[in-house]
Amino acid sequence: MWVLGADTVVVAGGEILGKPHTPGEARDMLGKLAGRAHEVITGFALIRDGEPPAASRAVTSRVVFRDMAADEMAWYARTPEPYDKAGGYAVQGLAAAFIEEIHGSYTNVVGLPLCEVVSALKAVGAVRFF
Repeated sequence: MWVLGADTVVVAGGEILGKPHTPGEARDMLGKLAGRAHEVITGFALIRDGEPPAASRAVTSRVVFRDMAADEMAWYARTPEPYDKAGGYAVQGLAAAFIEEIHGSYTNVVGLPLCEVVSALKAVGAVRFF
């Protein structure tokens, strides 16, 4: 049996932004992202039945947020989206309204770089396309 493990972090100005726990933390994170670029990094590994990792990789995407007003940050912090997301936002959700650019893998920003994961699965023989 193959096992895929992955985790994502957001890095803004050299600071790792985890998942906010309160509206205040969510607003603070948005303030660090607003009007700036940041990196979204997902590391993943594939293992088989307790063997050493057959494949591992880190994928980095660069995301640029537009400037945000304080009322926008407060509004978003009141939604349920920020609280289970690294960096406190969901690119596939309401936060899409704040994102000007994405350089690299969109699915990485969502949380799992599908193209790279599928390529790794193919490389180790875990999946085949006929």
